[in-house]
Amino acid sequence: MPGGNVLLEARGIVKSFGGLAANDRIDLTVHAGEIHALLGENGAGKSTLVKILYGSLQPDAGSVSWEGRPAAVGNPAEARALGIGMVFQHFSLFEGLTVAENIALALPPDEAGSGLAANVRSVSESYGLPLDPAARVASLPVGVRQRIEIVRCLLQRPRLLIMDEPTSVLTPQEAERLFETLRRLAGEGCAVLYISHRLEEVRQLCHSATVLRHGRVVGRPDPKTASMADLARLMVGADVEGAGSREGEPAAAGPVRLAVRGLSLEADTPFGVSLEDISLEVRGGEIVGVAGVAGNGQDELFAALSGETPAFDDDAVEIDGRACGRMGPRWRRRLGAAFIPEERLGHAAVPAMRLSENAVLTRHGTDPELATGGLLHLSQARGLARRIVERFDVRAPEGDPEAGALSGGNLQKFVVGRELDRRPGVLAVSQPTWGVDIGAATEIRRELAALARDGAAVLAISQDLDEILEISDRIAVISRGRLSPAVPTGDTSREAIGLLMGGAGD
Repeated sequence: MPGGNVLLEARGIVKSFGGLAANDRIDLTVHAGEIHALLGENGAGKSTLVKILYGSLQPDAGSVSWEGRPAAVGNPAEARALGIGMVFQHFSLFEGLTVAENIALALPPDEAGSGLAANVRSVSESYGLPLDPAARVASLPVGVRQRIEIVRCLLQRPRLLIMDEPTSVLTPQEAERLFETLRRLAGEGCAVLYISHRLEEVRQLCHSATVLRHGRVVGRPDPKTASMADLARLMVGADVEGAGSREGEPAAAGPVRLAVRGLSLEADTPFGVSLEDISLEVRGGEIVGVAGVAGNGQDELFAALSGETPAFDDDAVEIDGRACGRMGPRWRRRLGAAFIPEERLGHAAVPAMRLSENAVLTRHGTDPELATGGLLHLSQARGLARRIVERFDVRAPEGDPEAGALSGGNLQKFVVGRELDRRPGVLAVSQPTWGVDIGAATEIRRELAALARDGAAVLAISQDLDEILEISDRIAVISRGRLSPAVPTGDTSREAIGLLMGGAGD
């Protein structure tokens, strides 16, 4: 481990939300030039702790010191003045502004002038994360938005860089280039506090680690020598078995339950991706995975499947033999379909609404027990939310909290649970395990497999190639708005998929 001086030291950090102790007397020491992993399940207290270090939250008790001197970090501006930068898991971007305008908001006035666009272009390209400074954020896919967060932070020249799940929306190639950047920063004396659920990348990248469970420190393993099983055991308090997504005999291939035939859609923004002649069938009892680099039409494909973007031809999309290409989401749900979008905050769930209210967002038009005549049945809605929370082990404050009060991974479990609770006949899901811990990811994949075994048709869009290979019966690749034929997983390889992701089949 690098032998730099102690840069940041936290002692006895305590933070509670109602009756939930998110941080319970946490100690943390980070040295200059060190890449330090902060590990734990969803809800273990990681995000709360780093928000305290960044000044977004204030602790109930405990102290923070910077280079050996007490530091009261009252807000993010004071943190940045010390030299602490943070890349959040949930993006803090204004969609109506351009890339350069969003970056300018985090910089001093003398660095946010006319030369900023050229600086953004130069720095982003040098780090392998190219950006168009003039692009409007609303038109950009999630992977590119993550680049903005990272480059914005690097332009502040931090001495401690906090990264919360930075590779969750990056391709393996982009992630490796980011690792090179982080190693270079560490070599220059910058410390990195690194939150990730991807334990193999933690073992490759990090010099040290602190593991939290239920708000407390439970271990400080050496990630270079600890196995993935050792790290997972510390995180969850028990052995974590493989997902076993196809455990048991898969269901015999059933009838076609989801069909896409000759779907073509023009991009609705200058930076969108047009879909070109996409055809795909998903049978009951199988999971078809769609792999691809971010920004190649995944969002547009999901919107066409869910009905958020209607097709020109009703026959372009069929659910259980019923043409529905021009139908909206509610009508497709009435045909027995369910949809889980990539962006959980703002798309799948409304942060300021309570879990009971979010539970009925996709059910009020199909479940008369929850709503009739435009009236919401609150007691049934609360019961549904409790059922989802209990069944899918959603760690949330007591009562009926707002969705924004949940950690990212726990909100993902709630959203997935809300749709799986319906036992749909057709499920389209985008990035099913984005930002969730290893235990939760395993459970979500098992639930998708169980749904397929019960006869449902499942289409899973994911940038996680390991996930695609693990859960899918057949795999297709989307590149520049075109979809390759779906082939049995056993008949392809990581290399072949990677070539298609890079556009070799275009």
